[in-house]
Amino acid sequence: MISQTAEYALRAAVFLADDDDIPRTNLQIAAGTEVPVGYLAKVMQSLSRGGIVLAQRGPNGGFLLRIPADELTVLQVINAVDPVQRFPECPLKLAHHGKNLCPLHRKLDDTAKLVEESFGDTTIADLLNVPATRKPLCRFPLV
Repeated sequence: MISQTAEYALRAAVFLADDDDIPRTNLQIAAGTEVPVGYLAKVMQSLSRGGIVLAQRGPNGGFLLRIPADELTVLQVINAVDPVQRFPECPLKLAHHGKNLCPLHRKLDDTAKLVEESFGDTTIADLLNVPATRKPLCRFPLV
């Protein structure tokens, strides 16, 4: 449904949201989310370019969420790295189809719309609003 890159971005966002505004390095985030550090570095760059995280340099540097967790949606995180694919017109570029999608592409687009709506209605804080024993990532909290 979503790419591995999008899942990794969500893991990083949830990890940062759960960490009380303490800047975290790529190594710390990678360890806490079980994302390979090399891949994570690229994901964090995309999240930074997308306005999701703030990168702080220096001895106490690292990444912080730029948007409060109760305002940051799952959809915003996904869109920063690998947006949900929609079909506004025929992906085969068939001139006689145009915006009149065939049944397959109509169903795929309708489903993608539902996914976008669900992700748009879910904040990162919602993912953390669970009992401590049910945190969304196995390694929370960071030790």
